[in-house]
Amino acid sequence: MSTVNQNSRREFLKLSALTGGGLMLGFNWLTAEAKTPAIVNAAGVAGNIGFNNYLSIGTDGIITILSPNPELGQNIMTSFPMIVAEELDADWTKVKVQQAPLDTKNFDRQVTGGSGAVPHSWKLLRNAGATARLMLIQAAAQRWNATPEDCTTADGFVVHTKTGNKLSYGELAEDASKLPVPKDVKLKDRKDFKLIGKEVKNVANKDIVTGKGMFGLDFHREGMLYAMLQRPPAFGTRIKSVDDAAARAMPGIIDVVTFKNNVAVVGKSTWEVMKARKALKIAYEKDGNIESSSDHDRIFKSLLDTGTPTVRRKDGDVEAAFKTAAKVIKSEYQCPFLSHSPMEPMNFFAHVRADGVELVGPTQTPGSARTATAKLLNIPEDKITLDITRLGGGFGRRLKTDYVTEAAELSSLIKAPVKVIWTREDDMTGGSYRPAVRYRFEAALDANGNMIGYKLRGIGINSGNPTREDNFPSGSVDNLLIDSVEHASPITTGAWRAPITNFLAFAEQAFIDEVAHAAGKDPIKFRLDLLQKAKTNPAGPVKYDVDRMIAVTRMVAEKSGWGTKKGVHQGFSVYFSHRSYVAQVGEVVMKAGKPVVKKIYAASDCGQVVNLSGARQQVMGGIVDGMGHAMYSKLTFKEGEPVQKNFDTYRLIRMKDIPEVEVHFVDNGIDPTGLGEPALPPTGGAVANAIFAATGKRVRNQPFMDEDVFKTTITPKTKTNTKLPKSSFQKTKKA
Repeated sequence: MSTVNQNSRREFLKLSALTGGGLMLGFNWLTAEAKTPAIVNAAGVAGNIGFNNYLSIGTDGIITILSPNPELGQNIMTSFPMIVAEELDADWTKVKVQQAPLDTKNFDRQVTGGSGAVPHSWKLLRNAGATARLMLIQAAAQRWNATPEDCTTADGFVVHTKTGNKLSYGELAEDASKLPVPKDVKLKDRKDFKLIGKEVKNVANKDIVTGKGMFGLDFHREGMLYAMLQRPPAFGTRIKSVDDAAARAMPGIIDVVTFKNNVAVVGKSTWEVMKARKALKIAYEKDGNIESSSDHDRIFKSLLDTGTPTVRRKDGDVEAAFKTAAKVIKSEYQCPFLSHSPMEPMNFFAHVRADGVELVGPTQTPGSARTATAKLLNIPEDKITLDITRLGGGFGRRLKTDYVTEAAELSSLIKAPVKVIWTREDDMTGGSYRPAVRYRFEAALDANGNMIGYKLRGIGINSGNPTREDNFPSGSVDNLLIDSVEHASPITTGAWRAPITNFLAFAEQAFIDEVAHAAGKDPIKFRLDLLQKAKTNPAGPVKYDVDRMIAVTRMVAEKSGWGTKKGVHQGFSVYFSHRSYVAQVGEVVMKAGKPVVKKIYAASDCGQVVNLSGARQQVMGGIVDGMGHAMYSKLTFKEGEPVQKNFDTYRLIRMKDIPEVEVHFVDNGIDPTGLGEPALPPTGGAVANAIFAATGKRVRNQPFMDEDVFKTTITPKTKTNTKLPKSSFQKTKKA
């Protein structure tokens, strides 16, 4: 068993095991139905429970849960125990949480991605806490010879309402463990929440700032080797020959191994293998297409004009609408390849033995990593253990399993435990990237400025479907055509935070802004009219909730003082993705003839907010990420080789560039719908539209810093947003 796994289990048992025993309540992560409890004996050994996950209560009152989902900064290891603690009426200071290893038999959806962890586990976790609470109440009622109805709970105690007597959960844990597990339990009413919806500090803060947090790069096993791989520098090439003599002769080098299209240098330390890798002499030859960014520009243009599209959605008579239009607006938008650039580069530990495989490291999809390893090595999955460390960022890159299987394959070849480490240059040049895309939009307006026709063609490079055909404005336009064309490229791509919508939202929302201005209408009022059309007389089925989108739109308009400020130029954007809704207003001022983003307002509807602090950070982080990549970042290619290889040439947002961010939440009483990704997509559009409001110039290509508006000095506009009547926006509850 790995150091990480041993430590987590040891801590779990240590917290749970006490002299008099304690309640170890198992709950099924799939159904949240509690199973037969077991008493933890004085030696700290739990009975054979066989549950999907465990809620334990020690006789000292400590409550511990094993958290299955990988933690990469989305605050899941705080949010999950908060949900359990709320229903349990626990004393939060006595709640502990441990990262669980991969266990697909006893956990469900052990994945970080798609903003789905809390929505998936919300009711399951609540039921687990409520079940334990009821058992503790029943145990106390038996001691007092009372009825459970005469008892209540608060801060880790069961209280007898008639006498005021109380017993701690720790005092009741053993008695409770002997009771039958109730099948039906009542959950709290939202109005009675004491913990959920409040600001709670991340439970890992102290470990992180003191260096105790276990990230993948921190993991060490006595006797393990280190390895770095030389991958082809250009996509579309393969190894022709390898001269590794100089590398093998260098200090600390154990072996040099060529496998697949890689050359691995294996040694005793990271520094030694890094130096030796530079001594390799590898010749490459062409293996398929070799593409440059200039080729992509040509391909985009060709496919927009002559490509054979896949029709994603068609409503009404689009051709007739455009023929009879009083005005037609047509624009193209483009977004580049992007690197994920997590601060912790890819790394993983593997030890392939005759009796099984041990894997340890940072992954968003531990189940997929194990499956891929089993397939690679042709062994059963139950012969593979995988322990999850904390992830130093992922943003979709660690949904891939390539870096895991590299470690496993290399360990099987060298017959030794090995940790494969990528450098920053490896991470940025070795794929997988956000796809590059280009969109062509067309809108038809009638004489009254109403949008009667809409066309969107998306061209993606290894993007699959670069559209979301059932999102807004679908349903609000009678005549609509959305299609796409795909270009297959040797450049590897994959999910990047808020896949597809991260660039589609910018393009769509900036274009709709163009249409609103062409119609002579306020951009927010224009969208609200479209949404009302989708609600009262929809042109076709949609996947978004019109009322939720209207609510965030009105809230952000109110909170930002839309159209009422002087000297500040505002841009609006709203988007639905991953079940949630976020509307934003970006504010730009002119300084020395250049637009500067000073503030961004956000109104978010993610259903019930679990941890207000964590939720606010998720929105702020998504906005900073979305703005930074829209403004500054791009990855280009020359003859198949990435041009940008490190942060000296690949620009990320800097501290001085970050604007003030003000976050508000719609309280609509529904269950959580996710928040890790939805705040990012609308940011690019809000910023682009604010830049237009300030300068009169459209930015249609990312990164914005490459556009002319940032290369020339502009005379500031004096006119601010058109003021809307107060009746345009409903009053919203204070978040």
